[in-house]
Amino acid sequence: MQYTHEVQNMCCVAKGPNHGPAPIPEEGKWVQAKEIKDISGLTHGVGWCAPQQGACKLTLNVKEGIIEECLVETIGCSGMTHSAAMAAEILPGKTLLEALNTDLVCDAINTAMRELFLQIVYGRSQSAFSEGGLAIGAGLEDLGKGTRSQVGTIHSTKAKGPRYLELAEGYIMEIGLDEEDNIIGYKYVNLGRMMDGIKAGVDPMEAIAKATGTYGRFDDAVKTIDPRQE
Repeated sequence: MQYTHEVQNMCCVAKGPNHGPAPIPEEGKWVQAKEIKDISGLTHGVGWCAPQQGACKLTLNVKEGIIEECLVETIGCSGMTHSAAMAAEILPGKTLLEALNTDLVCDAINTAMRELFLQIVYGRSQSAFSEGGLAIGAGLEDLGKGTRSQVGTIHSTKAKGPRYLELAEGYIMEIGLDEEDNIIGYKYVNLGRMMDGIKAGVDPMEAIAKATGTYGRFDDAVKTIDPRQE
């Protein structure tokens, strides 16, 4: 290390107390994080690409600075789905710092990694107060039954009003309207449950019927419409 002539000629002055970094909550413990290996937890980050036509939700399960599990979810851009496939091969086994400085193929995923890093190094994790942290595989719990991303898709215009296309329950088949054309419920098919049935050998039409349900006051509707056709 080199010092300037001015610094070399200075006398030494004590720096005073050194308390170290403020502790952060990690997996049920308070940790003074000084190195990447001091970071553990499961947390999320959301990112977007420059034109903001797509977004990514990234979930990482980190143990002692190493990414042991990742869940990459994207929306709004078809190409981004392939980027997510490649990012899922890149991330596991890397340290947080490596991942932060690695091209994860898509701007949205890179931004999500940056935002996730900011969350986890400040102790903002889903497992901050969970003793021992969350098991590897816990990321899948975000997807629920059927192992599908939680996506809401609704289209609306001033002229014709809203159309529910997909909600937490699944693919919207029909929207129920009252006498004033207000939405009061909907019929949906849970695609994850439907595919589970088909894979188990159930007839496709029967599988659809078993995976179909209603929400709200759908049965009281005076009129139903197909949100994709009407």
